[in-house]
Amino acid sequence: MKELYKIARFPLIGLSTIIVLGFLIPEEPVIPARGASFSDWNSQSFWYEPWGTSGVHKGIDIFGTEKTPIVAATRGIVIYAGKIEKGGKVVVVLGPKWRVHYYAHLETKGVSTTDLIPAGEVLGSMGNTGNAAGKQPHLHYAILSLVPYPWRATGETQGWKRMFYLDPDEFLR
Repeated sequence: MKELYKIARFPLIGLSTIIVLGFLIPEEPVIPARGASFSDWNSQSFWYEPWGTSGVHKGIDIFGTEKTPIVAATRGIVIYAGKIEKGGKVVVVLGPKWRVHYYAHLETKGVSTTDLIPAGEVLGSMGNTGNAAGKQPHLHYAILSLVPYPWRATGETQGWKRMFYLDPDEFLR
């Protein structure tokens, strides 16, 4: 049994080191729609309800013109670039602090899964795909934490999920 502990100890030390390093990488956020400013989204729209079939709005919508370049809000690795029903064309990036950055309703995608990207790298262009079809072009931007923040949970609709979501407006300011 003692030998098994010695064998398992080294991978656990390595995994622990990787996890800690993920929290130490600086985020240095940028607004994910090129040329956008803080007035291009409603700062009160995060966790707004009612919000269609989702119940609550778990991100912000940054409005602009079709084909506006959408850039990475922070460095990371692309963990998904494809299509989903509600989001349409999406890019999902795992960034520092084990946070997942979700970019939806893209017109085009310019990255692939497993790409390593710096902050400001073009991910695609603004559109109105998915459940945004027929609406003004915009980027739906959300941030999910793989590490829960239990003190953020509330008693409101889907309030327990708030421990996994960060307010993108606060993150970008």
